[in-house]
Amino acid sequence: MQLQSFGAALTVTGSMHLLTVGERRVLIDCGLFQGNDDLEARNREPLPFDVAALDAVILTHAHLDHVGRLPLLVKLGYRGPVHCTEPTAALAETVLLDSARLQVDGYRHDLRRARRQGIPDEQVPPPLYEEEDVHRALALLRPALRFGETTRVAGLRVTPHRAGHILGSAYLLIEGGGTRLIMSGDLGNRESGLQLDFTPPPPADAAVLESTYANRTHRPWAATLAEFRDALRGAVRQGGKILIPSFAIERTQTILHTIKNLMDAGEVPRIPVFLDSPMAARATHEYFEFGDELIPEVRSALQAGEDPFRPGTLHVVPTSAESQRINRYDGPAIILAGNGMMTGGRIQHHLKHHLWKPSTSLISVSYQSPSSLGGRIVTGADHVRVMGEEIAVRAHVYTIGGFSAHADQDDLLAFLATAGTPHVWLVHGEPDVMESFLPVLAARGLKGDLVPDRQPVDLTGPGYPDGRPPGFTAPPPRSGSHGGE
Repeated sequence: MQLQSFGAALTVTGSMHLLTVGERRVLIDCGLFQGNDDLEARNREPLPFDVAALDAVILTHAHLDHVGRLPLLVKLGYRGPVHCTEPTAALAETVLLDSARLQVDGYRHDLRRARRQGIPDEQVPPPLYEEEDVHRALALLRPALRFGETTRVAGLRVTPHRAGHILGSAYLLIEGGGTRLIMSGDLGNRESGLQLDFTPPPPADAAVLESTYANRTHRPWAATLAEFRDALRGAVRQGGKILIPSFAIERTQTILHTIKNLMDAGEVPRIPVFLDSPMAARATHEYFEFGDELIPEVRSALQAGEDPFRPGTLHVVPTSAESQRINRYDGPAIILAGNGMMTGGRIQHHLKHHLWKPSTSLISVSYQSPSSLGGRIVTGADHVRVMGEEIAVRAHVYTIGGFSAHADQDDLLAFLATAGTPHVWLVHGEPDVMESFLPVLAARGLKGDLVPDRQPVDLTGPGYPDGRPPGFTAPPPRSGSHGGE
């Protein structure tokens, strides 16, 4: 088995892994790069393989950094099947249509600005894809993967198991060429406030493992709840808006469920809660249909016909005009808006209007890439650029790390505990984080290696003497919050 990664190698975004077994070529995930300009520029680079020669694509879950380049793949000529679980197919439709809309809207905005400046239209990069490309991609989805059931994909035996990351998320046991491989996708936090734990994996020869939080452990769930409750109480005392940037899938539902419980128990005041994310509102509907993946408390509420994601003071904000009116609302209010890293979406409008006010509170509950707008805010920047304008950061900033939907170091080690002694290949992590995990693996008798960017590796070969690809130089460790997608 040979692996070549064209995303999420030596970085935490853009997951795309080409698996070659003999003459068979299967792409695992097809994600969009998100983050700084250099990362996002990689979305426009030509794919260095023959798209039409792929036998199949398999999606591990529906986050944009795992599915966001699928319409581009189809636009470039891919016409084969795209295998996934049923919840992943449902969520991917919401995620990809939203992505296309944002790209087209952004292109039109940039085009108007360029014309005002006398810049020729052809110098404005077009959207990567549009809605019609998304619909062509959705037509290729084959949502027949079932947890624990083996399916033949391009001659390989593929068995998905529950990953516990978001709704429909799966890790894959792939068997072929005499090798058993685990592709982890993104693994969940075993103290999730929403998802059931991942299923322990069977023994394997090799494991391609996400490593987002391989250098740390999350706070216990009880401590996270107390920290979030205290942050909300303090924010209410400030008297201003309470901004909670949040990813639309899993994080928003977890936060809504938590706020509802805290308000129902009288632990935080019943102030207005605005869900300013149409995508999150649409995604929440899928949780009613696929509630069997959720923790017993939430599953029981759904079975009883209750809405566990609706605080009594919730207002869903469908339009941009209504979103703008929130900023004129007097008094404290919670505003949940996308996106989690604050790199786009409606949260930017609220940051522009409120980040400079000392009465404002910003509660970060999501992963913050060091180079993202959110990363700069939580690491103490006194000014940031929001929608083309320099904004002072005078809001009170809280960072709550325990809501992470990603496995921490203890979770990753627990996952590997039942997998035998696989050769562990690390992806989906910052280089310094992955490098620090190598001796932890070695102490448990496991050979670990960092997957190089775009270079092929033999998954059952010897790897690298020190676990680091040739020419690898780790950047210095970064400070800041890693809250999880």
